[in-house]
Amino acid sequence: MLSASKGRFTVFLVCFSIPFLLLITMPLGQMLTSSGPQALMRTILDPQVLMALARSLGAALCAALICLIFGTPLAYLLARQRFPGRRVLEGLVDLPIMIPHPVIGIAILSLVGHNHPLGRILSDLGIQLMGTYSGIIVVFTFVGLPFYVNAVKSGFESIPIRLENASRSLGAGITSTFVRITLPLAWRSMVLGMIMCTARAISEFGAIVIVAYHPMTAPVLIYERFTSFGLDYSQPVAVWLILISFCLFILMRFFARSNEVVYA
Repeated sequence: MLSASKGRFTVFLVCFSIPFLLLITMPLGQMLTSSGPQALMRTILDPQVLMALARSLGAALCAALICLIFGTPLAYLLARQRFPGRRVLEGLVDLPIMIPHPVIGIAILSLVGHNHPLGRILSDLGIQLMGTYSGIIVVFTFVGLPFYVNAVKSGFESIPIRLENASRSLGAGITSTFVRITLPLAWRSMVLGMIMCTARAISEFGAIVIVAYHPMTAPVLIYERFTSFGLDYSQPVAVWLILISFCLFILMRFFARSNEVVYA
């Protein structure tokens, strides 16, 4: 009786899941199959496309490296310390996920523009963010940081605190324990966070068109070609961006699975 009830409930779940799965797979499947091999080869050999894809991936990797350096201490702080305002800080970290993307671009632009003291200081130092590769990295870091911090925070929380306490009871300092015990155990989460940050960054469009429309990233190039030449001209570029994202997804699932095995 229980087995039959469970089977009916499973069928119910599957039936209600199918429309959602079709919503995802049908558009992507149509795009991936509509561009033939010749069109894809012509597109990837186009210097403008290669530069846009390389620019997106390179800036995303730079953003992931920045998150690694500055986001790891923040993730450990949120994972291990209890202090007043911790929930507020967690909310601030997650805020870029909820803010509309053009608003992110406007917020960054208002900070680094000539009307803000910081913008004038950067200008005096010869640092230009508007319409530059550096501006792309700043935007990518902004949108990718929550994904890195949350992934690494979960990794730190999965490490039994008794291991750190044991290290410190044997005479190791806090910094030594963090470097020699905690970080080696959390490296998979850190790599996972960097992959998630990279994947999120290369898909950014709304903030980029405001801060740095040129030089063009891959999403901006897709938009430019679509508005100028139509779907047939922009679709092959989109396919290559999907393939890059899919490769990042495979890597992400691999390291996520590794984490499950290690901490099981």
